[in-house]
Amino acid sequence: MAGRKYQLRKRADGQDATRERIVEATAALHYEQGVAATSYIQIAERAGVGPATVYRHFPTLGSLVNACGAHVAEVTQPPVPENAPAVFAGLTVRRQRMERLVAELDAYYGRASVWLGIAVRDRDRVPELDGFLRQVDAGVEALVREAVGAGFSESVIRLVMALADVSVWRSLKRLDTPPAEFQRTMVGLLDCAIALAAKGPENLARH
Repeated sequence: MAGRKYQLRKRADGQDATRERIVEATAALHYEQGVAATSYIQIAERAGVGPATVYRHFPTLGSLVNACGAHVAEVTQPPVPENAPAVFAGLTVRRQRMERLVAELDAYYGRASVWLGIAVRDRDRVPELDGFLRQVDAGVEALVREAVGAGFSESVIRLVMALADVSVWRSLKRLDTPPAEFQRTMVGLLDCAIALAAKGPENLARH
């Protein structure tokens, strides 16, 4: 009986290793050529298994993309909405919260910029990519709301969200400014945007 349990455990370990190899091969191919352009045959060749093995572990493209997304999320650590309050704990001045927001986003986008670009490229063709990006947006929005603070309208939140988008971050990064200067620029940009937007009649609160 003990020998039977050992064989089952050994088989399960082998299946887990095969599954992980498939996920890693998929992630590498997605990184190189995008999601929609990657076939099961290419994944099987990269992972060193047969196409039937890939299908056995991941019978649909959605299941494969979700597994790859979990792998990417583990590496890139996207912001999680429920963790947002802790990120800004003890920061009572909005300028300080803006600095923390920029630092958090700069670190995340530095890890995830390429992956986000890959997901955006094929989000209309692969629903799971759209779901992944919506989760990222929810995490970024939670950080923005905590950083801006209470008393501002949704239009202010949307403005800061637009300026905090990874596409803006990539564009400004092309200026090749030193990291500290880049972060100061982003903080100043966000502060000015909030101040200007808050002058509207619907934003009477001042921070």
